Amino acid sequence: QVDAVRVYVNSSSENLQYPVLFVVRQQKGVLSWQVPLIFRGLYQRTYNYQEVSRTLCPSEPTPETGPSDQIIFVDVSSMAPFNITYELLVTRLENFQLETNKAFNFTASPSQPQYFLYKFPEDVDSVIIKVVSDAVYPCSVVSVQDIVCPVYDLDHNVEFNGVYQSMTKQAAITVQRKDFPGEQFFIVFVIKPEDYACGGSVPSSIHGNVNRTWNLQRTKNLQVTIVPSIKKSVYVQAMFFSFLSFLSFYLGSVVVAFVHYIRVRRKASAGRLSPEDGSGIMTSSHPITTSTPEGSSYGAIDESSSSGGRQLSSPERGLPAGSDTDSSVEEESDFDTMPEIESDKNVIRTKVFLYLSDLSRKDRRIVSKKYKIYFWNIITIAVFYALPVIQLVITYQTVVNVTGNQDICYYNFLCAHPLGVLSAFNNILSNVGHMLLGFLFLLIVLRRDILHRRAMEMKDVYTLDYGIPKHFGLFYAMGIALMMEGVLSACYHVCPNYSNFQFDTSFMYMIAGLCMLKLYQTRHPDINASAYSAYASFAVVICLAVLGVVFGKNDMWFWVIFSMIHVFASLALSTQIYYMGRFKIVQSAGCSGFLSSPLADLGIFRRAAMVLYTDCIQQCSRPMYMDRMVLLIVGNLVNWSFAIFGLVYRPRDFASYILGIFICNLLLYLAFYIIMKLRSSEKLLPIPLFCIVATAVVWAAALYFFFQTLSSWEETPAESREKNRPCILLGFFDDHDVWHFLSAAALFFSFLVLLTLDDDLDAVRRDKIPVF
Repeated sequence: QVDAVRVYVNSSSENLQYPVLFVVRQQKGVLSWQVPLIFRGLYQRTYNYQEVSRTLCPSEPTPETGPSDQIIFVDVSSMAPFNITYELLVTRLENFQLETNKAFNFTASPSQPQYFLYKFPEDVDSVIIKVVSDAVYPCSVVSVQDIVCPVYDLDHNVEFNGVYQSMTKQAAITVQRKDFPGEQFFIVFVIKPEDYACGGSVPSSIHGNVNRTWNLQRTKNLQVTIVPSIKKSVYVQAMFFSFLSFLSFYLGSVVVAFVHYIRVRRKASAGRLSPEDGSGIMTSSHPITTSTPEGSSYGAIDESSSSGGRQLSSPERGLPAGSDTDSSVEEESDFDTMPEIESDKNVIRTKVFLYLSDLSRKDRRIVSKKYKIYFWNIITIAVFYALPVIQLVITYQTVVNVTGNQDICYYNFLCAHPLGVLSAFNNILSNVGHMLLGFLFLLIVLRRDILHRRAMEMKDVYTLDYGIPKHFGLFYAMGIALMMEGVLSACYHVCPNYSNFQFDTSFMYMIAGLCMLKLYQTRHPDINASAYSAYASFAVVICLAVLGVVFGKNDMWFWVIFSMIHVFASLALSTQIYYMGRFKIVQSAGCSGFLSSPLADLGIFRRAAMVLYTDCIQQCSRPMYMDRMVLLIVGNLVNWSFAIFGLVYRPRDFASYILGIFICNLLLYLAFYIIMKLRSSEKLLPIPLFCIVATAVVWAAALYFFFQTLSSWEETPAESREKNRPCILLGFFDDHDVWHFLSAAALFFSFLVLLTLDDDLDAVRRDKIPVF
């Protein structure tokens, strides 16, 4: 047992010009202070204390000398020209060395800090120091320092050595044996003279004789408990659990693919192939003639009235289906592949009742190449976005390790398990699900893509002219986005804080946006947004998110501008969707746009008034496109509600606010799509129905754990630690880690819904599939 001595001094003198100086000389060090003891706060405020109590650096008996008495010299001096009375008391500390799993209560104040010794037991490699208090204030600091004299136990020097964190009601520090060669350390408790660092208010002024009673006001009762942390075997169990949980999805996918393969083989061997199977091979008995060129027949059924015009140009004649990535294929924006002689786009796309054949008339190779740009662009974006992010979070972690300042990163300190240089390895490991399931989704899409290519090479009539046109570029982009969400979420959790939260949300915006684009592309393959405009829009959203994090807390002007942008963007997008992209202002347009020359003239305003009168007043009783109008009205009401909510309440977590806008719009569109699908007498096959149910259940469970707030960078580090809670899974993962696991599975099932939702249409002619 190590003995320690504590020196208590008190002086009635308040004369700052002639303080009483105390110097304590020991065998290995010197400790000095003055009374009144002066602390400086924010804006150069000063706080004076007449009572001071300090623990002297202990001297442990050595084997050579054995137990011996400590010799201590206390020098008291003052330059005052008058007598000053003081009180000096030296006591021996009975409970200086703390024990494992045993709570210890004590009291501290700014001028009377406390510190204690802890030695690692033989079988313990890591411990968690848990400190609790019933009172929020005064603000305090908990520090872990090596056995070095002097001990830094005052407000102005406690940050000079070791690891430290601020505290209100709760603090926790994980300490590993390997970090202390002597297998022991000091735990230092310092009370700060002000509460500003912990989120409290700053006293407006200090007047009169308040200093005498200030010491009593800043006293805090604390309880410290040191418990062993998890063993290395728990790390191994957690890793096995993480990987095996998601590898089971791979096993399930293999089983489903094998069952599907067996069913197809049995039907083929029994000779019972029918249009419902979606795997028939084109013969001359089908309504489409074998001489019809592949490219021209893509998306349209051969009819005697237009077969001649449809065969005017055939860019794919004689080419295999696998050649759609040929560099000789022109970009979709270079020329319009829909023959204007046959039918004008404005006539087709503005019909009251549209069918899929009307919006899938362009050359399949060119449209497919257009969507593959999504895949290559998101890979480029991911590389350029992730590299500086990784470099930055490594720097953050290095700063934390070098300075010992644990207020930089907002961990759940009651469940933060270090590994190597990482302070919270469990928060990083739990993101492995996004990467594994994202890669699995890419494999599933690749399988479908290969089967589709083979069917195209075999001139399968159901691939050419039946079902939803198969374009896999957006699916590949979604898989990459899911993997990158895991990478960037792991990077964010290396050191979660206010400055790098956008790393965790950037690819969430892109996932939500890509899902909406894919859902729209399903029945509008010819008129979907290009990759360049889509990613430019995502870039604007991410810029707004960064501006919102910086300016969105208190600046009303930002919320006014953002709400206006939000409302106008909703209206502009609604117009494009309602008129199928045929609403134009300057360029020539058809019956649903502004008819004008390439150069706008003054008559444009009269034409605008005519369009508004025709579409909004004359047809006000019933819109031309009723289903689209209902969706857009509900969508605009939702978005305007978000804009008003943001303007009135100005939520502090702006990134989550934007993410909520994206998710609500995606859910609204998905619900509309499924309702319209059922209204059109289409059916949900067992696999997409299972995926829809699984998506709803897993999302509900995931959101429950998401709203279990364990930390918050919107508050001070000390206030954030009040929300910390112990681990709930395997003694290794906390609620937020479970959110990572479940959200990865929920996103995977959501992607499968989009991938399989229209599998029931594989045997339906495209001129029988409605557009909504």
